Amino acid sequence: MQQEALLKNEFYHIRNIYLTVAISVGYLLLSVLLVDFKTDQLVLIFLFNALFYLSSGTRKFILGFSIFIVYWILFDYMKAFPNYLFNTVHIEDLYNLEKNTFGMNYHGLILTPNEYWKINSTSFLDVLTGFFYLMWVPVPLAFATYLFFKNKKQFVWFSLTFVWVNLLGFVVYYAFPAAPPWYVQEHGFEFIAKTAGNTAGLARFDHYFGITLFHGIYSKGSNVFAAMPSLHSSYPVIVVYYGLKNRLGKINIFFFTVMLGIWFSAVYTSHHYTLDVLAGVICALLGIISFDYLMRYTKLKQLVAKMIVTIDR
Repeated sequence: MQQEALLKNEFYHIRNIYLTVAISVGYLLLSVLLVDFKTDQLVLIFLFNALFYLSSGTRKFILGFSIFIVYWILFDYMKAFPNYLFNTVHIEDLYNLEKNTFGMNYHGLILTPNEYWKINSTSFLDVLTGFFYLMWVPVPLAFATYLFFKNKKQFVWFSLTFVWVNLLGFVVYYAFPAAPPWYVQEHGFEFIAKTAGNTAGLARFDHYFGITLFHGIYSKGSNVFAAMPSLHSSYPVIVVYYGLKNRLGKINIFFFTVMLGIWFSAVYTSHHYTLDVLAGVICALLGIISFDYLMRYTKLKQLVAKMIVTIDR
């Protein structure tokens, strides 16, 4: 009984309470300062604290998934620092490069793949690509959850690789601001700051089912001019890599199918050029290779080992 009481006191140690309160209040105040108050912020704070104090198992879970929470917060805060304030947005030059590289002859006209599929869209592809595009979040998170319970080391490696690839992508966003294909279709080659997000071809999915799912998602986008690289195209590459690394057998066929589906969907729905998709694939590969290098030849290995112990003990 005495030992149980001691463990309970340690679990609710005043130091932990001070720390979680400080993190929660600090996050809320910084969020209000940078991106204004949103109920999503309170939901995140409640979820984190509830899982942190519910049980030992849920504490380990939320600490592990804090890696993804940090990524989401950084992505959200990008709204406060639009990349078009730092470098010239590439619109016409990127469009012409796409047309010259991957242009398709259609009735004597050279079209970009996005333009071709916009003209030749079908209800079947509208629905199929919509479902594929919805998988870019659930599949990596579901895979991460599987790894968390199956192999803590691989979970941490996968999660850190995921965030590292995103950070590399964010660097490119600011170094090379790029307009998506739908922007050219809607606004031409003129740069318009503070352009609102657009569902583009995914609107056909919403229309088919009579819902506003994608409209709700893209109304919360951090930056319209962050089309290259396509991180939507990066994520399934990471999943496939770790799926193969963990020898998941037939499930890797599903991961590979999702990867190809998301790549095609990105172009079909006019959210990305083929060049954006290729840049996303390259970003993922560079992230995987560089993370492996850092783990082998830097002190990151010791830090990661401590993270694994924290969620595994």
